[in-house]
Amino acid sequence: MRMEDRSGLLSRRDFVLSGASVSTLALAGCSVNREPTLAQKRLARSKASERAFNEYALLYGPKLGEEFPLPAVNLRAVNPKFFRREVTNSTGYPEGTVVVDTKQFYLYWTQVGGTAMRYGVGLGRAGFSWSGQGVIQWKKKWPTWTPPAEMIEREPDLEKYSADNGGMEPGLDNPLGARALYIFQDGEDTLYRLHGTGEASSIGKAVSSGCVRLLNQDVADLYDRVPNGSPIVVV
Repeated sequence: MRMEDRSGLLSRRDFVLSGASVSTLALAGCSVNREPTLAQKRLARSKASERAFNEYALLYGPKLGEEFPLPAVNLRAVNPKFFRREVTNSTGYPEGTVVVDTKQFYLYWTQVGGTAMRYGVGLGRAGFSWSGQGVIQWKKKWPTWTPPAEMIEREPDLEKYSADNGGMEPGLDNPLGARALYIFQDGEDTLYRLHGTGEASSIGKAVSSGCVRLLNQDVADLYDRVPNGSPIVVV
């Protein structure tokens, strides 16, 4: 009888201990495999977005060593998809080619290893009016701007910046911005330019005038990458 009681007591103890072990394992399993909550996912996305934004804030920060110091870009005025980034070269063109996609508002500089540096651009009437292949004949830091005769005819006030009058002096207010890359075709100037702008909100949009505009920080980066004589394709 005692043996039976003792045996029953041990069984109950074993049961309690085994139940506690199962509970502990269950709790441990829950802590390891628990899915993040919606709030946690949102917080993680927010932190990742903030880190990316801080990186771009450095990339597009002020450039004080310029002839005319560049202020920081207002990144809130630009769709993040148009920020400069290295991507897979999906253009179909070989390395060392500038490719302007006027439909998507992107400019690519194709690189070795199947990659490309991609920049967002804004396009004016002149930016849509020419397509085809040419070469970057030459480049200029802080260029002088000379409006074409057709523009002066539409806006007579621009006569003071005509070629005969020496054009508009370089500076932050100059429509060509910090850099200009001049495109020639068959040895002739197409009057088509890649150039800088301080108007951040115009990137990714069709604007009233100009050719292909990049943020000043981006056109400075492009200028340093693209040598004279590089082929350019506008599609």
